[in-house]
Amino acid sequence: MIVADTSVLRCPKCQVDRVEGAEECGRCGIIFAKYKPLAAKGRLSPSRSAVIESRWFLTAKQWLIESDQTTESMTFYGRAAVFVAMVWWGWAFMTNPLETNYTGESFLHLINLPFHEAGHVIFMPFGRFMTILGGTLGQILMPMICLGTFLVKTRDPFGAAVALWWTAESLMDIAPYINDARAMDLMLLGGVTGKETDGHDWNNILTMMDLLEWDHRLAHVTYNLGILLMLASFLWGGTLLLRHSRRLSE
Repeated sequence: MIVADTSVLRCPKCQVDRVEGAEECGRCGIIFAKYKPLAAKGRLSPSRSAVIESRWFLTAKQWLIESDQTTESMTFYGRAAVFVAMVWWGWAFMTNPLETNYTGESFLHLINLPFHEAGHVIFMPFGRFMTILGGTLGQILMPMICLGTFLVKTRDPFGAAVALWWTAESLMDIAPYINDARAMDLMLLGGVTGKETDGHDWNNILTMMDLLEWDHRLAHVTYNLGILLMLASFLWGGTLLLRHSRRLSE
């Protein structure tokens, strides 16, 4: 025997008013006594979701923050020096507009360049488009590989934060190249501009994708993404440095 559930004043399915004492909806036929257990069951899902989210958060916290238990004072001073350099140099990158090509004229551009050129060779088996794009991919993937190695292999989150900073700088280094896709005024490796050759990487990439008129917008998105990642590296590295300082004081 089904006992009428008087706590349901409206049909949960079609929202029509319930007839007093009715065991089922006169419009859609839903049985009110069976609705309450289903609703209660549905209320369990947010808690399960919260448990899953909590596990993800704890795992991320363990890998990104808590795995660093270094207590050596010399390591702390070395990290502090690196962090100051990150913030000082990174601030210069972030405050100089994309159009100045400040990143492209910095010393780090020469560090990125071999990985850029190697990317062209590595992606050559995948066709012309990927060969051209491979330069940019190689330049970005190298610091990301370093980031993964620091986190997984050496369990050094601070090193990973520095690698994130390098990834951000690499994105900001690529942005002026993208921004120059139509103008082709930037000086290339061979001492010529894109106008004097068959175009440079991003002129070819955006032309092949029929997106050449999007060069400035895509460049600014890339540059701003680099700024966000650089700020994240400051926050990450600073948190690790603060925790290291507290361990030393204890």
